Amino acid sequence: MEIKSVGVIGAGQMGNGIAHVLALAEYDVLLTDVSKDALDQAIETIEANMARQASRGKITDDEMQAALKRIQTTLNLPDIGKTDLVIEAATERETIKQAIFEDLQPHLQPHTILTSNTSSISITRLASRTDRPERFMGFHFMNPVPVMQLVELIRGIATDEATFKACKAVVDRLNKTAASAEDFPAFIVNRILMPMINEAVYTLYEGVGNVQSIDQSMKLGANHPMGPLELADFIGLDTCLAIMNVLHDGLADTKYRPCPLLTKYVEAGWLGRKTDRGFYDYRGEVPVPTR
Repeated sequence: MEIKSVGVIGAGQMGNGIAHVLALAEYDVLLTDVSKDALDQAIETIEANMARQASRGKITDDEMQAALKRIQTTLNLPDIGKTDLVIEAATERETIKQAIFEDLQPHLQPHTILTSNTSSISITRLASRTDRPERFMGFHFMNPVPVMQLVELIRGIATDEATFKACKAVVDRLNKTAASAEDFPAFIVNRILMPMINEAVYTLYEGVGNVQSIDQSMKLGANHPMGPLELADFIGLDTCLAIMNVLHDGLADTKYRPCPLLTKYVEAGWLGRKTDRGFYDYRGEVPVPTR
């Protein structure tokens, strides 16, 4: 089937980025959230990010204006049911995602494909709570969406080939690269990335190095563009902890045990850039290590 319209659920950092790239690829986008403020902020963010692209010559002003006109917003979740493809990008909590799909189900068209942007939760389990497990799969964008080239496509145990091909065609039209992943905890990227970040937190916790020396070592010694603690702050320490818990619970291996210091930062509400404090303090002009 040809996908013409896409519903995006969740107007946060991931949701607005997904809406951004879909609109530039000439899809009609319907963006929803429970908060009008979040929707208004998402449109402002999309406009600012597209303007930055235009200023750098990556898109034209005409392309930007046309893309912005393709994005509509709604506070009414059932409106999403009229789209050909749904991409859920809500909070990384399984109960919330399940509730969204259950509320949306009566309003879906028969052909609508359901997907989740989850970074770690079982696609098979999410799909089993819907009326169309064969038309359900994982559609995991990387952050920030307009910049990052990879999209993980994750089949659940029931996902059919037509659904995979339809989603792969969307990724191709976005000029991104699809990586096909099996439905195991955290898939490919986070299965490798999050234990590295968790180990960096252990390195800090055990006093092997401080925040600055750990990040500097990985940037200059392994040629990483960001240090692991800086990256954790960018992702959100609550998200990092949630994914480590999924790995630990799903694979039952102690090597995935979240570092107690990561848990402590989350308990303190120091979640990284989004709260202005994490492994760095962002309240001044220059980020300052907190340890």
